[in-house]
Amino acid sequence: MTASPEAHVTQCNGREATVERLSPLAFAGYAHFTAMQVRGGRVRGLDLHLERLRLASQKMFGQALPDDEIRRYLRTAIAAGPDDLSLVATVYSPAGEFTVAGPEVTPEVLVRTSPPSSGPQGPLRLATYEYERTLPAVKHVGEVAKTYFLRRAAEQGFDDAAFVDRMGRFSEGTIWNLAFWDGDAVIWPKAEMLYGTTMGILRRQLDRLGIPQRDRIVTSADLPTLAGAVVMNSWTPGIAVSRIGDVPVPQAAAFVELLHKAYRAEPLETL
Repeated sequence: MTASPEAHVTQCNGREATVERLSPLAFAGYAHFTAMQVRGGRVRGLDLHLERLRLASQKMFGQALPDDEIRRYLRTAIAAGPDDLSLVATVYSPAGEFTVAGPEVTPEVLVRTSPPSSGPQGPLRLATYEYERTLPAVKHVGEVAKTYFLRRAAEQGFDDAAFVDRMGRFSEGTIWNLAFWDGDAVIWPKAEMLYGTTMGILRRQLDRLGIPQRDRIVTSADLPTLAGAVVMNSWTPGIAVSRIGDVPVPQAAAFVELLHKAYRAEPLETL
């Protein structure tokens, strides 16, 4: 059966995912994933997405599927839908969690597509919570804290949450990377965190544009000295932040536009 060109799909290893395949996954939380926006059937930062999946698989399963196999599964899902869509690729072990699995258990890939997104309009107000993710360099599933702190922030009148570690250093948001602006350079907070694919795209394109970038510790005490802040993820290269905790932050429209310009400079690739 051929999928409608306007359909969105859920596929396992390049084929329609059956109830039998999905049922065990509904009760398991040992997996990792990457999320991307597809435009015109193409994606930005493909190398970063493939690297993320490869390194996370090696970390979690002791082995990784070849990049060409991952690309084939992504290509199959994209071909089944409209030109513009959101895509999430999840890599998991069929052995599930709470088990010991050796090299004989090969990871599998679940790909889901949905309508395209560019994220909320902003500016966003971020509540601040102390929280440190387990395996912060891996984009893994099953993190109740992200939704928990988002809901706590909303109850307190904020739009979302930003995290600080036990030393008071800003790291990331619930589903976002953070970036700051000092009026001259882009400031990337220095802490244990997930290195986002959009963050990777921006860093290399900002380098090509000759924009200064600095990695340094950012704490709440530093916020009054900064000229702007944004959040970013696979939806968007930058949404302005107007408040973090009790501290107002300049919206810095020029900073937001700079990040969007850098993002647009990254070429779209065909899988």
